[in-house]
Amino acid sequence: MATFAIQGDGFVYDGEPIRIISGAMHYFRIVPEYWEDRLRKLRACGFNTVETYVAWNLHEPKEGEFRFDGIANVERFVRLAGELGLHVILRPSPYICAEWEFGGLPSWLLAEPDMRLRCSHPAYLSKVKAYYDELLPRLKPLLCTSGGPVIALQIENEYGSYGNDKNYLNFLKSKLENGGMDVLLFTSDGSEDYMLQGGTLPGVLATLNFGSKPEQAFAKLREYRPEGPLVCMEYWNGWFDHWGDEHHVRGFADVVDVLDRILAAGASVNFYMFHGGTNFGFYNGANHIEHYEPTVTSYDYNALLSESGEPTDKYWAIREVIGRYAELPEEPPATPAKRSYGSVLMDERVSLFDAFDSLGGAVQSVVPDTMERLGQDYGFIWYETDVSGPQADCEIMLQEVRDRATVYVDGAYLGTVERWSGEDSVKANIPESGAKLGILVENMGRINYGAKLHDPKGITEGVKAGAKLYHQFLFGWTMRCLPLDDLSGLRFTPLSGETRAEEPAFYRGFFEADEERDTFLNLDGWKKGVAFVNGFNLGRYWEKGPQKTLYVPGPLLRQGINELVVFELHGTSSPRATLQDTAELG
Repeated sequence: MATFAIQGDGFVYDGEPIRIISGAMHYFRIVPEYWEDRLRKLRACGFNTVETYVAWNLHEPKEGEFRFDGIANVERFVRLAGELGLHVILRPSPYICAEWEFGGLPSWLLAEPDMRLRCSHPAYLSKVKAYYDELLPRLKPLLCTSGGPVIALQIENEYGSYGNDKNYLNFLKSKLENGGMDVLLFTSDGSEDYMLQGGTLPGVLATLNFGSKPEQAFAKLREYRPEGPLVCMEYWNGWFDHWGDEHHVRGFADVVDVLDRILAAGASVNFYMFHGGTNFGFYNGANHIEHYEPTVTSYDYNALLSESGEPTDKYWAIREVIGRYAELPEEPPATPAKRSYGSVLMDERVSLFDAFDSLGGAVQSVVPDTMERLGQDYGFIWYETDVSGPQADCEIMLQEVRDRATVYVDGAYLGTVERWSGEDSVKANIPESGAKLGILVENMGRINYGAKLHDPKGITEGVKAGAKLYHQFLFGWTMRCLPLDDLSGLRFTPLSGETRAEEPAFYRGFFEADEERDTFLNLDGWKKGVAFVNGFNLGRYWEKGPQKTLYVPGPLLRQGINELVVFELHGTSSPRATLQDTAELG
């Protein structure tokens, strides 16, 4: 049993003064086999605390079906941190942002057309309550008041950037307190007036998120909280990338300067991020400020540890600064060298169109339904209908497609519609006999921040066909959900001869590994798709960059023969992949 509390303008742990120097790493972005390595490196850098979000969509992927095993075993992660001598800050808000799919909210919330998010809407609160009824009893033994390492819990995340519903914040606070969460509770917000007005609660520790100008930020907080600890709950020491961006890099000299000023002010700090990790699978989020921007697979974040766990120059520079304010422990554990497994010939193939039945069944509907209404969370969805003919120069218009659609007429590629491009249609010549229209829509990641958080996927309004200014809605659809969560039913055949241009297809190859070492998958010559190693979804790749390789953690491999599957949307000029020993992020 221990206590962590506010005393004056600081904190005490079991009655002794303590300054929190924390680093963020998310258990759900790191394979479990590497949790201990990353935590040891955090402690060796001088940090006394680790912070992590708790991702609701990971733990309740289907409503009422809970998961706390494998990469979702948050209890094991927290206990391991405690065994290594670290305190833990948990942020179990229903919403986490974090550049994570839908900000951590489960997609099935959007199956209800009148759902309102992050407010005291009764339907939303009932879902949060059911989740907390499962989660909080698991957290109770992990609290410092129960002998565990957790010293503080967040009520909501940057809520002042979204809304001002104090009834909602108080509902969450009451749920935590009534659930036995008898540790320090806090909120975290930006330093704008409206953010602090909307996101804080009386009697609850208010903390700030920023990447620069700590003096101005703390001065603003003091206008609202004249007394109490100063805490930067998210010190943004790097940044994330969107597809098509340049890779973000923030030099360590600037990061060191701001950290020194935070610590000199007597404040506590949590680095966001200490170690970013990876958006495996389809868990990357997206932003929509001026237009929709999906986040890349890597969450390297230009943090202190690289995506694959290597200490960076920033790590050593920050360690030196922390050493001026706290005693440094032992040197970090060594990181094993990465491996190059060489070229992999992808000499087996199956067209998506030939694989439909092995990936799932078909659903009929008058109108094209969204993924959520069909019970699908991530991946792709196929829409198919008939178009009558003849229609020359027929415009096929996709109304509110989310997020990227490839369009086919009688199996031949017609064009691509991207949500962010401003163009919503392609043209086709429909013969007198009519034609089969097929549309493959990719969910590129639900928006994780801001006013456009409500972000259903697929064709969200409808499809129209006709001449300019004169269109008719198309009805009578066949739909196929393609989450790609089980590829075991695919029937590959040897790759031979020409393949139809722009035909989406799965390619398979095998490679041998004599040891299970980290490596990086380079798909130079491929265009856009998803890669799988031994059935594990590594995430998306896209030739537009900035990310050029996918991280393959060693524990995903096995000694001997390994399987690589690539789902490519637009074909490749050279069906080979390379497993190399270096990452290429920009």
